[in-house]
Amino acid sequence: MGEHMLLAQIESEALSLPTDQRAQLVRRLILSLDEVSEEEFDGYWGNESAKRAAAFDVGDVKMVAGEEVAGKARDLLR
Repeated sequence: MGEHMLLAQIESEALSLPTDQRAQLVRRLILSLDEVSEEEFDGYWGNESAKRAAAFDVGDVKMVAGEEVAGKARDLLR
């Protein structure tokens, strides 16, 4: 299996995780870079979540169910 296919499979499986587990995975992956402290990560994540909430509040984006996103990801990988 090529590196790209392995990465695509990991990504697909990660996207199918429940939200709380995806958030834990993101945190661990970013912290594994050794270039980002936990405090920096908290700041980045706080800024990103505030930006996403604001975009949702003004109607710039809509919520999409995780199952729908995972299904679309699987379809793209076929």
